[in-house]
Amino acid sequence: IKEAVCTHTKKVYDSVKDKECLRDVRVYLTRSSQERLEQSSCVKPRKAELLWVYIDVEPVPFNCGFYTVDVRYFYKITAEATIPGCRPAEICGLATHEKRTVLFGSEGNVRIFSSKYVPDAMDTQTFEKTNLPIAVVEVVDPVFLGAKVVEQCCPCDLTDIPERICTCFDDEIDRCSDGRKLYVTLGQFAIIKLERDIQLLMPCLLYTSPSP
Repeated sequence: IKEAVCTHTKKVYDSVKDKECLRDVRVYLTRSSQERLEQSSCVKPRKAELLWVYIDVEPVPFNCGFYTVDVRYFYKITAEATIPGCRPAEICGLATHEKRTVLFGSEGNVRIFSSKYVPDAMDTQTFEKTNLPIAVVEVVDPVFLGAKVVEQCCPCDLTDIPERICTCFDDEIDRCSDGRKLYVTLGQFAIIKLERDIQLLMPCLLYTSPSP
């Protein structure tokens, strides 16, 4: 050991492994897919793809060091609709799932300021950063376990769709259809954790240059 070196990294204060079966998740189909669903006799599952995850961190009142992590998953669901007298047609739509968990993220009373160089722009300091911990979600694409069609009328519980999500579909999402509804069952595996910036003093042997 030659010397001690101070490094800047992130420490995981708390984490949770999330393994759950999401039953009866409603799929909001595109307009063309909704028309095919109305003519279909049955629907078979094909693929479920995770498009994006929205994460929000808020402190728990009167419980210092603990934070609520609200996670919202956006899925692109692809299924196969069997239409009598025709070849099976592909249908796709958007499904969402919300998850809330409480994790320990320690207390942060330090105000953080930093500067970042931007090419061809003014080199100014960034504004004061929040001292909230950073939430990280490690997740894989869900397992498509099943699909079913429901005839009953259900209220629309889908809020505003982010613009980046809408661009993932070839047609407009139909949120106000009074016809058939598609529900799916998904298997979701994820790890949710809270991180903070820390400094560590580590022993250093030698500095090395990258090998060709």
